[in-house]
Amino acid sequence: MQFLKTLFWVAVAVGLVLFASVNWHAVTVTLWGGLEADVKLPVLVMGAFLLGFLPTFLLYRARMWTMKRRLEALERQRAVPAAPAAPLSPAPASEYPIVVDTRTSNPS
Repeated sequence: MQFLKTLFWVAVAVGLVLFASVNWHAVTVTLWGGLEADVKLPVLVMGAFLLGFLPTFLLYRARMWTMKRRLEALERQRAVPAAPAAPLSPAPASEYPIVVDTRTSNPS
């Protein structure tokens, strides 16, 4: 499985390098107030990708952190043994003591 994961990331990196090398053109981006910026196309694409990806990724990580904290709190609560119950009061002594006969009924 690790090999496939590595192969996937190598393929993505090769694809990005090929895209960047073929499309290394300057693009003029018009900004506010009449400002213009000449940006290489791969830099512009990666910037747009990160602009959309990072907020979603940060939200996901924050949610996961919150859920992990809740889960750990529940696990700690479950792992702590319950407080010992109060000792029972002794049973009241009865008027007649219980006698157990250990002799057999037919002595042979």
